[in-house]
Amino acid sequence: MIVRAAAAGRHAVPRPRLVFALVSLFALVGVLLLDGCLHGRIGDDCRVHTVSYSGGVPQRLRTGGPVLTFEDGRVTSHALPARTIALTFDDGPDPRWTPKILDVLREHHVPATFFVVGKMAARYPGLVREALESGNEIGVHTFSHADLAEQDTARIDRELAQSQLALGGAAGISSSLFRAPYSAHVSSLDDRTWRVHRHLGAKGYISAFIDRDSLDWRRPYVREIIRNATPQDGRGAVVLFHDAGGNRSATVKALGTYIARMKAKGYSFTTVTGGLGAGSADHPAGDSRVWPGRALVWAASVTRFLMPSLAGLLVLVGVAMIGRLVMMLALAWRHHHVRNKPQFSWGPPVDEPVSVIVPAYNEKECIAHTVNSLAASTHPIEILVVDDGSTDGTADIAEAMDLPNLRVLRQANAGKPAALNHGIAQARSEIVVMMDGDTVFEPSTVRELLRPFVDPGVGAVAGNAKVGNRRSVIGAWQHIEYVMGFNLDRRMYDLLRCMPTIPGAIGAFRRRALLDVGGMSADTLAEDTDVTIALQRAGWRVVYQEHARAWTEAPGSLGQLWRQRYRWSYGTMQALWKHRRSLLDRGSSGRFGRVGMPLVVIFQIVTPACAPLIDLFTLHGALFADPVKALLLWCALLLVQLLSAAYAFRLDREKYRCLLMLPLQQIAYRQMMYLVLIHSCVTAVTGARLPWQKLQRTGEVTTPRAPEAVR
Repeated sequence: MIVRAAAAGRHAVPRPRLVFALVSLFALVGVLLLDGCLHGRIGDDCRVHTVSYSGGVPQRLRTGGPVLTFEDGRVTSHALPARTIALTFDDGPDPRWTPKILDVLREHHVPATFFVVGKMAARYPGLVREALESGNEIGVHTFSHADLAEQDTARIDRELAQSQLALGGAAGISSSLFRAPYSAHVSSLDDRTWRVHRHLGAKGYISAFIDRDSLDWRRPYVREIIRNATPQDGRGAVVLFHDAGGNRSATVKALGTYIARMKAKGYSFTTVTGGLGAGSADHPAGDSRVWPGRALVWAASVTRFLMPSLAGLLVLVGVAMIGRLVMMLALAWRHHHVRNKPQFSWGPPVDEPVSVIVPAYNEKECIAHTVNSLAASTHPIEILVVDDGSTDGTADIAEAMDLPNLRVLRQANAGKPAALNHGIAQARSEIVVMMDGDTVFEPSTVRELLRPFVDPGVGAVAGNAKVGNRRSVIGAWQHIEYVMGFNLDRRMYDLLRCMPTIPGAIGAFRRRALLDVGGMSADTLAEDTDVTIALQRAGWRVVYQEHARAWTEAPGSLGQLWRQRYRWSYGTMQALWKHRRSLLDRGSSGRFGRVGMPLVVIFQIVTPACAPLIDLFTLHGALFADPVKALLLWCALLLVQLLSAAYAFRLDREKYRCLLMLPLQQIAYRQMMYLVLIHSCVTAVTGARLPWQKLQRTGEVTTPRAPEAVR
C-alpha cells in the first residue's frame, strides 16, 4: 500500500520540466497583463460623472478656498495668501514633457506640486525622484486616473493603495496630498464627489482643488494659457497645468513667460502645502510599502523592456508563418501539378514481393485489423509481426489468424527500433514496408508505395498517413493537422528533396539503404525522423507518394495526445541534434543540412514555439486596446488558415465538413500543441531522456476508408 501511495504521489506531482514550461508561459501572460495595467487598459474606467445635486455639501466649502483639510471630524477650507501662486501639474510623469517642465522650474528657481498618476510613476520612477530632488512636492492623482465619483469605496481604497505603492517604489515616499481626476474649482463639489472627499479625509488626506485652470489640455495658444492662469486682483491661487496626457509643448513655452510675468507683478511661488504654512505632504514610506513598490517598479521596467522585444518577435513570427504558408502552398501546388499530370509516370510497376514489418507491443485491439488489411493487398507481400514482449496476447492473436504469408516473431521487450531491426534481419525481400500496429492499409497501398522504387536512387518512400478515427472532436482536430500540416509539408519537402520524416504509420525502404545507415537507431525517440535524415545523408533520395494511403488510430484523449506529441517533438529535436553535422555535409548528401535542417528548425520548432505571441497579443489587443481591430486581424488570420486548409483538403480529396472544427482547433488544440513544444524544448535543454511510450488503443479503425470525393 505504501508503494502504491508513493507511486500515486509521484504521478500527482507535476514534473519540473512541465512546471517550468507553464511558469514561463504564465510569466509571459503576466508581462502582457502588467503592460495593460500600466498603460491604463486594465481597470480603466472612462466614465466621468456630471455635476449633480449638492444639497449635502456645506455651502461654506463650496465658496471657500481650494484646499480642504479634515481634522477631528471638522472640514476646513484654505486659500493661499495674496500674491502667492502654487503651480500644480497633473497626469504625469511623462518622459517627454516632465523633464522640460522641471528644467523651466529650475531655471526660474520655482517649486511646484506634481499630482502623479500611479501607473505613470511606476513606469517612470526616475522622474518622480528628480522632481523631489528639485524641491518639488508630490501628490496623489489615483493610480489609473479613474473618476472616483463613479467608483465604490473598495475601488477608491485600491486606487489609493496602488498609488502609494508606486510612490514607495519610485521614490521611497508616501503622500497625504490628493487631487481627484476631473476635479476643478471647489464650487463643483456635489453630493457624489463630497462622499469621496469625506472618505479621503477620514484616511488623512488633504484634498486639493484649483483656483485657476490654464486649460492647456485644450491645446490653446501660449498667450491663452498665460491669460487663463493669471489670478485676478492680486489674489493667491492654485493654478492647474498638465505635464502629460498629450502634446504639452505650448505648456512648456508658456510656463517660463508666465513665471516671469507673475514675479514682475510681485507674486511668489510655493507648493500647495507651503501655501498653507504647513510642512510637506511627502513622508518616508515604511518598508512594507517600499519593497513591494520596488517590485512593482522593477516589474514595470522589465515589461517596458520586453514589450518592444516581444512586438518585434511577433513581427518576425508573423513573417515566418506567412512565408512558410506561401512557400508550402506554392510548392504543394507544384507537387500536385507534376505528380498528377496524365503523362507523369514513375516508370514500369515494381512487381517483386516485399516484406511488411509490423512492430507490435500490446496491440490486441488492433493487430487483427492491421493484418487483415495487409492480407487484402493487391501486391505480393510477406507479413512480419514482430511482437516486442507483449503481455496482452498480441502474438497469439496474430498466430491464430493462420495466414500463409504471415510470420510472427517474438522477442523480449526492447523497444520499437529493436523490433524493426529484428524484422529487417528476418525479411526475405529487398524492399521492406514498415507500419504501426494500429494502422490499416488499403488494398492498393503497398503497390502505390512501391512505384517510386523504379528509380534506383530512391532509398525510401513516405506514404500518406490519415486519421481513421476522426469522428470525435480530438480526432477531427488531428485530421485537419494531418492533412494541412503533415501531408502538405511532405509535398513541399519532396520537391525540395529534403524530407525530414517518413511516418511510422507508412513507409517503405530499400533494405540495402537501411543497412547502409545501420538500421533503425535507438538513439532518439523519433527513430523515423532519425533514419530519414540518415538515409539522405548517405546519398539516398526520399520521396512522398500521396496515393499510398494508410489509416491510423490517432490518440483519443488529451492525455494520450500530449504524450504522443511530446515524444514526437522531443524526438525530432534529438534527431536534429544528432545530425547537426549535416550542416557541413557537401554534395547531394548535404542537401538536408543546407535546406531541410534550417527549414525544420525555423518552421517546426522556433516559429511554433513563438507562435503563442499571436494569440496572446490578439487577446491583449481585444481586452486592452482596440477590440474590433484585434478581432478583425485574428479573423483575417483564421480566414487565411481556412482557405489554406481547404486547398490542402482539395489536394487530398477530403470532405470539407471537418473544417467546421478549424476555429475551435485554433483556439484550443493549437494552444495545447504550443505547450507540448515548449515542454519539449525545456526537456531538450535539460538533457533528459524519455522511454518509448505506449498509447492506449481502442481498435476502432478496422477497415480503410474509401477515398472521399471533394464536396
